[in-house]
Amino acid sequence: MRTNSDVLIIGGGLAGLAGAVHLSQKGLKVTLIEKNTYPRHKVCGEYISNEILPYLSWLGLNISELHPTSISNFEFTAQNGKTAKTKLPLGGFGISRYVLDNFLFQKAVENGCAIVTETVTNISFKSDVFTVNTSEQIFSTKIVLGAYGKRSNIDQVLSRDFISKKSPWLAVKAHYSGDFDESLVGLYNFQGGYCGVSKVENDIINICYLADFETFKKYKNIEEYQKSVLYKNKKLQFVFENSTSLFEKPLTISQISFDKKEPVENHIVMIGDTAGLIHPMCGNGMAMAIHSAKIASELVLDFHNGRIKSRNAFEQKYIEEWKKHFSRRLFFGRILAKALTHKKITHVLTTLAATIPAILSVIIKQTHGRPITIE
Repeated sequence: MRTNSDVLIIGGGLAGLAGAVHLSQKGLKVTLIEKNTYPRHKVCGEYISNEILPYLSWLGLNISELHPTSISNFEFTAQNGKTAKTKLPLGGFGISRYVLDNFLFQKAVENGCAIVTETVTNISFKSDVFTVNTSEQIFSTKIVLGAYGKRSNIDQVLSRDFISKKSPWLAVKAHYSGDFDESLVGLYNFQGGYCGVSKVENDIINICYLADFETFKKYKNIEEYQKSVLYKNKKLQFVFENSTSLFEKPLTISQISFDKKEPVENHIVMIGDTAGLIHPMCGNGMAMAIHSAKIASELVLDFHNGRIKSRNAFEQKYIEEWKKHFSRRLFFGRILAKALTHKKITHVLTTLAATIPAILSVIIKQTHGRPITIE
């Protein structure tokens, strides 16, 4: 049994890695358990709002080293071709998870964080201590952060409510070469879903879409589905037909649940998608995941150093902060996503936004936050 960690983080995506960098930078002994190695591709929109830049800079992460694209414009195109465009209030940047996750991983290792490449099989909490089992080891720690993503066997171990429900959503992502405005993030509506397109580093186009599984399963494969369904949006068809895939085959994930989750379960503080899946319609999941790591890390430090006196107070404070920063954004994203599955509503919204661009700007502000302040 290893007992030398102040904090154990389960999952090494953006939230888990950002938390590992933050806490190890402040002198805590951190162990991060991640089943995969770096670098690796992940299904993700790969656009981040500039709201997160002050925090990344505070962590000692100079994102310009990765040569991200600078994104300042947004367009939404309905299936009928109607398009609405606007400037992004804060702007953002495009960076692949392949590059960014590895960058954070290297920083965590540099800070002295212990990275364990194994799979967590069980978690228990007794006498104010967690026991975490992997396929090879047993860990004991006072604080656990759950950062293992959208759904996992751990959710089944914890008997989380959403895990027993079937979800209708499937996500598909691939990188492409081709011509696409690098200042633009585009969102393209099609029957049963929507597709995000933007450039990341090295002039690569990231195309990632969320699809209704019931519609998807009617087709033999991804290529047939795309040509039969996505291509009905002519702008999206143009993007695909003028791009060449850089992947042998697209990445996919299924059973994506947007049901509400609890930010603390079995005394585990959940961050990123593990706390509440950030709907693609929010357009800002990467920034929100990293921001949640900041909130959790600051409270972990206060609890560890005795400024927060009890575990209950620590957990309640995190729940309050999570709701304060993300509840409205998540709620609005769910409502917007539901509205855009209806063709008539989509047509009306797009027509209004095309006529009055300020409407689109107001919608974007509902799903984006303010620049993160560093105290």
